[in-house]
Amino acid sequence: MRLLDSRRALISCGIAALCTLTACAGYTPAPVSDTAALNTGPTALDTEPADAPTDAPTVQAVEDEPETGTRQTKWGPMSEADQELIKKVRLASLWEMPMAQDAIQRANSARVRQVSKEIAAQHHVLDRQVRDLAAKLKVKLPVQPTDQQQDWMADISGRSGSAYDTTYVKWLRLAHGQIFTLIGTVRGTTQNTLVRRFSEQANAAVLNHQRLLESTGLTTPESFPTPST
Repeated sequence: MRLLDSRRALISCGIAALCTLTACAGYTPAPVSDTAALNTGPTALDTEPADAPTDAPTVQAVEDEPETGTRQTKWGPMSEADQELIKKVRLASLWEMPMAQDAIQRANSARVRQVSKEIAAQHHVLDRQVRDLAAKLKVKLPVQPTDQQQDWMADISGRSGSAYDTTYVKWLRLAHGQIFTLIGTVRGTTQNTLVRRFSEQANAAVLNHQRLLESTGLTTPESFPTPST
């Protein structure tokens, strides 16, 4: 009888212990309140030092990285003048294309609107040619107009009516006239076969644009540069 009572007591203790373990198994510990050791912020690679300069220069135009001297290519030597022509033709497209597109919509004269449509289309072709040429010859191209060209754009855009037309024709004709000398120099001196062919394409385009602008009847004496003495 005493042995039976002892076994019953052991069984009761075992059941109690099992219940205690079961209750503990369902317990979930509370989150750690001390998060000082957790790195929840950005890593060092995502941030800059507090004393990092904020006015670091950015690469924008080719003028910031001048390329000097003659370079050898498989199409022949490429001189500084050759490279200058490629860059200046690109610069011309950067401001003349958007202004021609603007004039198609805003010009007062129907003739100026028609001329602008032709100039815009031809500049689109010329710009594709100059970008293809620059890629082959590894010439870095400008990405925005010069300060002077931006001034011309602002002067044109700030006008309306007939004043818009005359200012537009004035600056475009002046710009085309300025590049003629460089085109002639490169055509006569370049030893690079690709540049020589491109100079002829550029010359034809510029001459045609000059004629188109003059056909508007707005190339007054005021639109011509002052003759050199």
